[in-house]
Amino acid sequence: MDNNKHSHRFIETYEGIGAFGLDRASDEETIAFLLQKFSDDTCLSALLPRLQESEIENLHNLIYTLLKRHFSEDEYHSIFLKDNHHHG
Repeated sequence: MDNNKHSHRFIETYEGIGAFGLDRASDEETIAFLLQKFSDDTCLSALLPRLQESEIENLHNLIYTLLKRHFSEDEYHSIFLKDNHHHG
């Protein structure tokens, strides 16, 4: 039984071309590919110490701006935080 709350399965099975700008479906797949590669523990542990404070702040602000814009409070807790006990 898998007790992990988070998954990165897309990257393990993706066989697309990873090209951006062809069409919406390819763009979405490419973003999923990039984000899952980017968020790999090994990648982040190598990258984060190299980022400038402003780059860290920009990443934080972009992520939370997108979450606030596109998720309700309940979705934020259930989908992003994986907090199934939240009652908004």
